[in-house]
Amino acid sequence: MFAKNKNEAAPESGLGEAALAALAGVIAHSRAQNGRFFGYVQGSAEPVAALGDFVASVLNQNMTAWRSAPAGVTIERTVVRWLAEAIGCRRFTGTLTGGGSAANLMALAMARESRVPANDRGMFGSNEAKAVIYASEQAHMSIPKAVAMLGICRENLRYIHCDDAYRMLPSALDRAIAEDKSRGRKPIAVVASAGTVNTGSIDPLMEIAEIAHAQDLWLHVDGAYGALAALAVPEKFRGLSEADSISLDPHKWLFQPLDCGCLLYRDPEIARKTFTHTGTYAKQLSSDPIEGFAFFEESPELSRRFRALKIWLSVRFHGLQAFRDAIRLNLDQAQHLAAAVRSRAELEVVGPVELSAVCFRHLVSDQATEQQRNQFNLALLKKIVSRGNVYLSNAELKGKFCLRACIVNHLTTDADIDGVVPEVLANASEVVE
Repeated sequence: MFAKNKNEAAPESGLGEAALAALAGVIAHSRAQNGRFFGYVQGSAEPVAALGDFVASVLNQNMTAWRSAPAGVTIERTVVRWLAEAIGCRRFTGTLTGGGSAANLMALAMARESRVPANDRGMFGSNEAKAVIYASEQAHMSIPKAVAMLGICRENLRYIHCDDAYRMLPSALDRAIAEDKSRGRKPIAVVASAGTVNTGSIDPLMEIAEIAHAQDLWLHVDGAYGALAALAVPEKFRGLSEADSISLDPHKWLFQPLDCGCLLYRDPEIARKTFTHTGTYAKQLSSDPIEGFAFFEESPELSRRFRALKIWLSVRFHGLQAFRDAIRLNLDQAQHLAAAVRSRAELEVVGPVELSAVCFRHLVSDQATEQQRNQFNLALLKKIVSRGNVYLSNAELKGKFCLRACIVNHLTTDADIDGVVPEVLANASEVVE
């Protein structure tokens, strides 16, 4: 349908109600709202939040500043406080964003401006040009993107080795910082992960925080995938509150409609130092800390959607305990799936199951080479996705091509989980080696 219509011209005369008929095709080809959708890290939007999103669209409130959106700004500031408190970071404030990538970019901009200020003169001074940022070799792709866009350059992003559980090695971080300092470089920040995209691994946050504080580095925690799991299993996130900034995505494990990310930060003054540049047409006329508040002074955006309304309505309707229970269920379902994979001799779990990502593969045979296994599992994944009963994605861990199920879905039932292994085996029997 859409392949045929991709070059459709915009109609000069409206189609009226006939235009609505095409929605059936859009819905039929948009099936992420399904309990067996395990691809990527994508939450399923819950209905009350969707209602809040609809109302936000009807209101069309521009979330710039309190003076033009007093109700909306108050709600967003309340929601940000709720999120910070829910993950054990009471001292933090922040802003809602389009997603984790935007939040990570903002965080690293704040890190740069706090250590090697470059807003006015750029990254051309001798000190600025020496800036170095550290991240796990499992870091999300948004990190090298952000480093490039900020002018720090990707060659100044140091990837730190991980242990067998795909967690950053603090000892390797410590060595890398010492080596760079000995070469006259300027370490400015470290990015730790609270849930890596491939395996859901959580870096040793407390040990990394101790190094960052000792070396005067900005500590950003990329928690877009996993940080909200601190609602359910806070013991896994010891040290999270030691960060300078944290990204998290309510559109993942708070089951909010896209888009809805969040950046939490400890010091709003650094946010203002990084992002404030107000034109005369937007000059603040009030010195009152409430009436004078403006989100555009703590973020890059001026025009901003009323993202907070859906979270505010959803959390007030269900209560935080409902979200804790849903997250715990997803964590339990991941362990159940891993156990089902381990029960089959022809399958292998690859990597840890720290949160809700399960990486596994078909072994093909005892005599199969790694290349043969990789080719077989690639073909297997294509067949599974093509059949359409279960949606899996992929990951590569130490050269092994894996099938990957990521369970971030309040619609997923135990029956959905029980169906994954039989579906994999049924498709495997049809793959030609």
